[in-house]
Amino acid sequence: MQSWGLTDPGCVRQQNQDAFHMEQLDRNTLLCIVCDGMGGAKSGNIASSLAVDVFVQEVKRTWTASMSQEKINQMLHSAVKLANFTVFDQAQQFEEFDGMGTTLVAVLLKNRHATVVHVGDSRAYRVNSEGIWQMTRDHSLVQMMVERGELTQEMARTYPGKNFITRAIGTEPIVVCDISNLELSRGEFLLLCSDGLSNVLDDQEILFEVVHGMNREDCCQRLLEIAKNRGAPDNVTSVLIMV
Repeated sequence: MQSWGLTDPGCVRQQNQDAFHMEQLDRNTLLCIVCDGMGGAKSGNIASSLAVDVFVQEVKRTWTASMSQEKINQMLHSAVKLANFTVFDQAQQFEEFDGMGTTLVAVLLKNRHATVVHVGDSRAYRVNSEGIWQMTRDHSLVQMMVERGELTQEMARTYPGKNFITRAIGTEPIVVCDISNLELSRGEFLLLCSDGLSNVLDDQEILFEVVHGMNREDCCQRLLEIAKNRGAPDNVTSVLIMV
């Protein structure tokens, strides 16, 4: 398996409040994470980088190659719980961090089995030559409105309240995360990204660049350039994994 990633402030924001990390836990296991911070210029970047650091260190501390799937799920849930507690605790202790939080989407890929965990509206996509599938459900106001039939998917893309998320790391003492498992085939891709990418490019554009783009190692850069050509109003982060 191979992985590539990058993050960029975009065209409008002065500060990059996104953070990501990729780490090979052993020869057959890869851990990747993307976080999109919020809470203003003073604290959004703190929330995202802190969540990434705590989550990754907790997984590295507890990971063993012999873990069952049930244990992997428990480990990722515990890592999210610790990241949430740490960000929330910092927000309570320091006035300048009041109200900070972050989304989180991460995948642990062991051989070709992926375990995806997420909170918020940063996304994981499964991509292959047959199509693209969003593997995460946005924890957002507009997603709730779509599910209630109040908005179409097309309307949701430009809805004024699109950035309002209903779950985040660090905004409450306890957070609920979603965990899903999927078996991938050789040659398939997983893409993790912040909403700075998914709000600007549609699924078919992402599919084209991942599957039909020239060089795999340049894919994240090409996605970024498309976003920037459209104004990139938010920070843009993506991690691409090829199985």
